[in-house]
Amino acid sequence: MDTLKAEIDRLHSWRFYGRVVGIQGLLVEVAGAQQSLSIGSRVNLLSRQDKTVRCEVVGFKADRALLMPYSMLEGVGVGCQAYVGGETPVVHPSAKWLGRVVNAMGEPIDGKGPVQPGGEAYPLRAQPPPAHLRQRVGDKIDLGVRALNTFVTCCKGQRMGIFSGSGVGKSILLSMFARYARSDVSVIGLIGERGREVQEFIEDDLGEEGLARSVVVVATSDETALMRRQAAYLTLTISEYFRDLGHDVLCLMDSVTRFAMAQREIGLAGGEPPASKGYTPTVFAELPRLLERAGPGIDRGSITGLFAVLVEGDDHNEPISDAVRGILDGHIVLDRAIAERGRFPAINILRSISRTMPGCNNNEQNDLLVTARKYLADYNDMEEMIRLGAYRPGANREVDAAIHFYPALEEFMAQKKDESSSLAQGYEELARILQDGPPGEAADG
Repeated sequence: MDTLKAEIDRLHSWRFYGRVVGIQGLLVEVAGAQQSLSIGSRVNLLSRQDKTVRCEVVGFKADRALLMPYSMLEGVGVGCQAYVGGETPVVHPSAKWLGRVVNAMGEPIDGKGPVQPGGEAYPLRAQPPPAHLRQRVGDKIDLGVRALNTFVTCCKGQRMGIFSGSGVGKSILLSMFARYARSDVSVIGLIGERGREVQEFIEDDLGEEGLARSVVVVATSDETALMRRQAAYLTLTISEYFRDLGHDVLCLMDSVTRFAMAQREIGLAGGEPPASKGYTPTVFAELPRLLERAGPGIDRGSITGLFAVLVEGDDHNEPISDAVRGILDGHIVLDRAIAERGRFPAINILRSISRTMPGCNNNEQNDLLVTARKYLADYNDMEEMIRLGAYRPGANREVDAAIHFYPALEEFMAQKKDESSSLAQGYEELARILQDGPPGEAADG
């Protein structure tokens, strides 16, 4: 009854409406209601088949409001009525959403019946918490992936980007986080995903146990730009709800690039001039507004954000990658060359960084990591000569040590999709690999 009463209280006693006066592509021009509309307002178009098409105001031109639809415009023509909806798009999440799969509007798509709304309204485009009131990042979070737990350690409330080209294993790595990471709640946003992969991810990668403590938000690649963008907003909104309950939330999003592409479509349709590689200025304004919503809470709770970034053409300096890298608290780089030689996850440790390190480790752990990184860097510098057989053993003691430890370190960083590794296990195994020291050290002593 409380839920029903809240729904009734949210209804308006009057409705403003205008009429469609023009349609160009997916851009709808509405006149007659512009005085009661603002950017972001919802409008419902009544089609000629008496079906409702939900739209959002994306701009104004002279005395007309410019709308984009959340679904296809079949049946909508000049003269159709346009009813003004609520001013601020909100959602009413609740703890009953755990274990459910919803679309960008918060509607269930898993065939398990309706989701129970909560009493409090959360705005879809909320402002990040004030910087001076936020807590600092917390203790380490166990991601279940050995290479990241040790070399690129992540803390509660930290935001990390996973940068890779297509087909390098980004989605598989996210699925390992979803299954093995130690968090109270997981909120997973699949933005612009292939429809075929959604069910595979839920059943095979997440599994029943993982889904029970997760909320999955889905907007597939065939859906409109507004739906894809809103799915990203909804993912952060649900995360904020559970953070406010005091939970440590793991927010996974695949991918931020598709959010940026959706915003680009919206901006270009509204007449915004293209800037870098066709991306409009609002794309670079919306990225920090979205990503800054993750992080530590004010009094309790946190949102640890792991955001996938699809790198176009394997160019890690393309506009979206460059912008996101500057906003986040670290980046994980997946390398195509590593994937091609069969080591997964294909993490390039030397190009990946966590901004909470080395402060989150003790001295012993930092010494261990510095040593291991040095061996990897020395081998990387001489890799071409080693593979060609141009390097003569004994010519350089440091390179000899790197060659000795490299196979074991490569094996350490490799991990199967169905294998989990804890924080403690990672440090113990790395210490075991390095405990004997470089070859020849004992003899010299």
